[in-house]
Amino acid sequence: MKEHIHRYCMKLKGTTHDYKEEWSADRYHVGAKMYAMVGGDSERTPIISLKCDPERAEVLRDTYEGIIPGYYMNKTHWNSIYLEADLPDGLLEELISHSHTLVFNKLTKKLQKQITEAD
Repeated sequence: MKEHIHRYCMKLKGTTHDYKEEWSADRYHVGAKMYAMVGGDSERTPIISLKCDPERAEVLRDTYEGIIPGYYMNKTHWNSIYLEADLPDGLLEELISHSHTLVFNKLTKKLQKQITEAD
């Protein structure tokens, strides 16, 4: 699953990746702003944390047992998703894209243009 997430994130325009040793977490950024982090909860159960529109975040948490408020993140704007959660096909990828878009849209217009025009 982690490999699938990595491949998917790296396909999104302008994505960079790093590994935060202290957190044992893979982080994905656009324009130097994080939009996804793959790590673990307090029991080291694998999770991905993603930025999410606050209203949608609440609906997702109410709908899916495997989606919780962002672990060690701003719980209004981030959700954490257990990698073994039972989610509909394509939902995880859609949520990764949603997170990427939210972060991308907050970048300066100049930076957005640089990312969009990069090959």
